[in-house]
This record gives sequence, C-alpha cells and structure tokens, in this order.
Amino acid sequence: MFSFFILFLLLIGVLILLSAINKSIGARKLYVQLLLKIFEFGRANIEYSQRDLYNCPEKSKERDEEKTAKAIEEHNGDITSNGNSVISRDNVLQPVAEKESFSNIQLEPKNVQVSFQLEKCLTYVKAGVEAIIEDQVTSRFEAEELKNWNLLTRTNRRYEFISWKLTIIWMIGFFVRYIILMPLRVIVCFIGVIWLTVCTSVVGCLPEGDKKRAIVHDVLGHCFSLLSSAISAVVYYHNIENRPNSGICVANHTSPIDVLVLMCDTTYSLIGQRHGGFLGLLQRALARASPHIWFERAEVKDRHTVAERLRQHVSDPKNPPILIFPEGTCINNTSVMQFKKGSFEVGGVIYPVAIKYDPRFGDAFWNSSKYSMMQYLYMMMTSWAIVCDVWYLPPMYRHEGESAIDFANRVKSVIAKQGGLVDLVWDGQLKRLKPKKEWIEMQQVEFAKSLKND
Repeated sequence: MFSFFILFLLLIGVLILLSAINKSIGARKLYVQLLLKIFEFGRANIEYSQRDLYNCPEKSKERDEEKTAKAIEEHNGDITSNGNSVISRDNVLQPVAEKESFSNIQLEPKNVQVSFQLEKCLTYVKAGVEAIIEDQVTSRFEAEELKNWNLLTRTNRRYEFISWKLTIIWMIGFFVRYIILMPLRVIVCFIGVIWLTVCTSVVGCLPEGDKKRAIVHDVLGHCFSLLSSAISAVVYYHNIENRPNSGICVANHTSPIDVLVLMCDTTYSLIGQRHGGFLGLLQRALARASPHIWFERAEVKDRHTVAERLRQHVSDPKNPPILIFPEGTCINNTSVMQFKKGSFEVGGVIYPVAIKYDPRFGDAFWNSSKYSMMQYLYMMMTSWAIVCDVWYLPPMYRHEGESAIDFANRVKSVIAKQGGLVDLVWDGQLKRLKPKKEWIEMQQVEFAKSLKND
C-alpha cells in the first residue's frame, strides 16, 4: 500500500514537471487512440447483437420501421448535422430584429387593400406545429446526441448488458474512471489551482514591462497546461499562423473549459461578470498577473461602460488579445447562435476562433440552469477525456458601410462553417427570457406585408 502511494505521488510529480516545462510525452493521445478502438469494438458488438435480435420473425416489423426511419434521416440530413434535431425546417420564419430595428420599418398606409386567403396562414401554422414538436432553441441547450455508445452510463441505453464482453469492458471502464482517474484528476486540479494562485501572486509583484509580459505568458501557459491534465484534455490547434497577438478574439461558446483550451496555447485577457466560488477564485488569481475586465452584475447592463473599457484595452497594442464569447451563454456544441454586436462596434481587427469538441469522449457542454459548477466539474472528471479541435481563422475587418450586426453575423457564419456547426440567428438568452416585444411586432408586420396584393 505504501509503495502504491509513492507511485501515485511520483505520477503526480511527473505531471507537474511536464507542465512546468510545457512538454508532453504523448500519453494522452495514445490513451485517446486506445479509447477509439474500444468504442469501435463496442459498436461492432452492439450491431452484431442487434442483428441477431432482429433476425427473429416477430421483429421484422420493427426492423422495417427502423429502416424507414433511417432513410428519412439520411434524406433530411438533420440528425447528423444539427445534433438533436428530429424534423426538417424551411426556415421561413426568422427573427428579423437583428436585421433592422422596429422603428425603421415603414408601415403601409391604411387604405392599402389587403386580400386574405386561408392558405397564407399555413406557413405560420406549420412553423407553430414544428415549434411545439421541437423548437430550434431548446434543443441547443440539451446534451448532444451520440451516434454510438461511448461506454458512459449517462449516455447509454443499457447497452452494457447486451453481451458479456461489453459488460466486462464497461465494468473495467467504470473502475478506471471512478477509482483511478477521478482521484488523480481531483488532486491534479487542486494542485493546479494552488499553483496558479501562487504563481500569479508572485508575477503580479513584478514591475510592468515587456519582461513581465513574457514571464506571465510562460507562467500562465504552464499553469493551464497543468489544469488541462485534470480533465485529460487533448487539443488539436489548426492554422496557428492566424493565432491572435492583440485586438479582439471571438469564439463560439460551449463551456468554461473554452478558456482553458485556448489559454493552453497562448495568453488572453478575459472580459466578463464577476463570479463567486470556484470561478471567482480563478478570476482573482488571473487579475493579479495580467489585465482583465471584470464587471459587477449592475455594470454589465451598461453597454457604454463595457464598450469604453473594451476600447481602452484594445487601444494598447501591448495588452494581450481579449477573448470574447459573443453568444453570451453556452451552446451544446452543435450550433452557433446570435452574436451580440457590442464587441463588433469597438472597431479594429477581429480574430475568429472555432472550437469543436468530440462528444465521443465526454460532453463538454455546461447546462448552467441544470448543473452547478461543481457538478459540472464532477462530470468532466468522470468522463473519458475532453478532446477538441481549435481553428484559428484569418483576421476579419468591418467593411465600409457595414453595420455592427451584419459584421457580427458574417463572423458567426465563418466560425460555424469551419467548426461544422449549425448557424442560427436566435438569441441564446431565449433559454432564460421570453422573446422581445419588438420581435413579435416585427413578425406581425411581416405577416401583414404577405397579405398585400402584388
């Protein structure tokens, strides 16, 4: 028992040492490759067992229904592209509030003749029925649906009991994740937070200058590399020649882990609301070492104050690039939703970044309305790993005469296309708030226009 404890401490020491020198021996990537082979073995076993089950005569009807459903799925292409979608939409009704303000809409004179035909309502009736079955917003705040089982109990359909081979593999995996990996990850996370707090306190005492900025860059890289070990993060960075060095960096938002993923590669300044608890501890630690913009809850609603502080930060080329998630909330790794225009009004260059997680190893999405931060960390530390791709996209500039909203939509479209995400115009805050009154009025105006005689 004593020798096992010594070996355990030695393993943690090796992790800290490798993080301190910002090196990797490739163990995580080998671990991920092994998991892929296990998942493939499990998929083959599930298909083999289901094939034997469906060969029974009484299952022929179910088999035919499944083939029909699969054909419909392949025809629509929604489940593979939209994550959780089960119906195909024509996208006839869209929120037009992002395109123009309600005050700019020209109402028609009262004497314009309007002819009403019942079939003109069918588009709205169809959209309403689709929204009742499944609206485009709610499904973006649920866990992404997997094509194949990844041996996690929270994503299974009792597949572990299909065959004795899968049962043994699932039991071994459960033991590895909860008995070996989870305690190790908790200890590494605890040490990583303490290490980050100590290091930022020390470098925060250094005088301002280029030397301090270089030290901060190295120290934060080492600290976040150590913290990434707590979730067995494997990140693949693409197009690093487009990595931002200053200005504004915008990215799609899936989880607080997005910051960890990006900070492992380079240093960013952050902007956001002050938090308490675990996130608050990290915010205070980061603020000691580098410039960040934290707001109180009341200040966040003051757009002019936010824009002014953001403009001051960007105007100094010596400051690190500031990382912004314009969606303002976490989306479930299948889509990109409306970008708030605030960060696109400041001016200057925008560096887009697309982040896409591989859901086979663990669901990185944080449903903040369902799970607390500690519950979320527990789920991350009991997952197999966190694997994701990061694409640095070429810098983008606002065109002459282009509004901030159009610029934000153009950047959002580029990020969605690169990450293989669905580009949606809906505001992510709809998961908490009701639609704005202006949106409803605009839809009424649009419907009235459709009833006019040509």
